[in-house]
Amino acid sequence: MFGRLYTARFAAQSAKPYVSLLFGARQTGKSTLLRAVYPEPALRIDLANVEDRLRYGTAPAGFIQACRGLSAGKQPATVVIDEAQMSPEIFNTVQHLYDEDKQRWRFILCGSSARKLRRIGANLLPGRSLYHRLFPLVQDEIAPGRDDASPVPTPAWTEPVARPFPKCDLVDRLAYGALPGIAAAPAEDRAALLRSYAAIYLEEEVRREAATVNLASFARFLPLAAGESGQIVNYAALARKTGLTGKTIQSYYALLEDMFVGFSLPAFSGSVRQGVLSTPRFYLFDLGVRHAVAGLPPEPTLVQANPGPLLEQWVAIELWKRLGYLGEGRLSYFRTKTGVEVDLILEHRGRITPIEVKWTDRPDASDARHLRTFLDEHKKTAPIGYIVCRCPRPLELAPRIRAIPWWML
Repeated sequence: MFGRLYTARFAAQSAKPYVSLLFGARQTGKSTLLRAVYPEPALRIDLANVEDRLRYGTAPAGFIQACRGLSAGKQPATVVIDEAQMSPEIFNTVQHLYDEDKQRWRFILCGSSARKLRRIGANLLPGRSLYHRLFPLVQDEIAPGRDDASPVPTPAWTEPVARPFPKCDLVDRLAYGALPGIAAAPAEDRAALLRSYAAIYLEEEVRREAATVNLASFARFLPLAAGESGQIVNYAALARKTGLTGKTIQSYYALLEDMFVGFSLPAFSGSVRQGVLSTPRFYLFDLGVRHAVAGLPPEPTLVQANPGPLLEQWVAIELWKRLGYLGEGRLSYFRTKTGVEVDLILEHRGRITPIEVKWTDRPDASDARHLRTFLDEHKKTAPIGYIVCRCPRPLELAPRIRAIPWWML
């Protein structure tokens, strides 16, 4: 079993006298994390299992009896409920027991989709729960030991990883993504595993939404959306290509977010400049999954054909995961109608950091012209800008503009 940076944080937070909600896409390592932190819970229920679902999920009395039957000791009895979204009624039952005795049980509910919960207005235990989100691997989980004294624009992790996942080079990261199971698999199996994930898991998740989603329509939409991952969403163009309405396209993007397999990147809203674009970009949550869903070969040859846009997506996804774990900050992009564009804008605790992403290993001042424009317009809040690229070491390209290697991110 490989280490995860979030393990210590989750263990500390889930020990507090609240209900813990752990969400994330399939295969991000939620069950593995739960087994690492709670190897022998007093009660473990998997609602993806039909027997467990019938016994506990659809019968509140059975769940209540099982919980009350647990021995009352000095420490709370840990109750782990996996795939909780499959029986939304169980959230109400957990609230009933939690309100009855906040110290007797420690409930941990895990889920891989929020679609059904949001659609029916399920009780997510506001004021009683702590929300956790698990993502695919971040940079330090694959290649730990970053020089934290370096001028990186994102917060550094403090806890070490005892057993990191196998290291891999940049091309492999861009080709195969960062799902734990893919990263740990032999190189010759990764492409097939990603295609299986795209074909089986995503179809299975969507079938659960069959009451509200037309499978044939979604099948036309999904490869196109994956192929355009990282670009500004063009609802009209997708509607023409798929024969669907713009409203339907928007609902499908929302479904991907509810399944935790995609996220929107808004346009930067803190500019006084006129003519700034406001349409969001959309990203699939993992590059390897993105390739497989788009019908592209998740292999190094794909990266070598056009690496720049994939590196930009990788940096955006990495920062999105980091901010998700941090629980604060905002990521956006900046683009004007006149063509001034900054790939990523990181806002954190009142500080704005513009970031450009370049495939080059020899960045120069010409790569920083849009950064310079942005910095000049935001002198009070944006003290420095970065170019993330393949340079071998940090470089100062101009006053307030630095280039850093991708591996320092």
